[in-house]
Amino acid sequence: MGLESLLITLIIGAIAGWLASIIVKGFGLGLIGNIIVGIVGAFIASLVLPAVGISIGGGIVGSIIHGMIGAIILLLLLRLIRRA
Repeated sequence: MGLESLLITLIIGAIAGWLASIIVKGFGLGLIGNIIVGIVGAFIASLVLPAVGISIGGGIVGSIIHGMIGAIILLLLLRLIRRA
């Protein structure tokens, strides 16, 4: 992975994690936390969405939406674990 790819991945992860934290209120994770949540969320979405039969288009916007959906799933799971 080149430096450009790494930088784009971090930016997309940060945006996806930030959008997910706005949608799922109560999680202020900061910049590094948002990047991690966005990247892990994109991985989760890449496993869950094809199994359900949902396909999102390509490109940067598609990647952000994909990561955001996975990050929302991750944040909701974290909320359930914290309540238990």
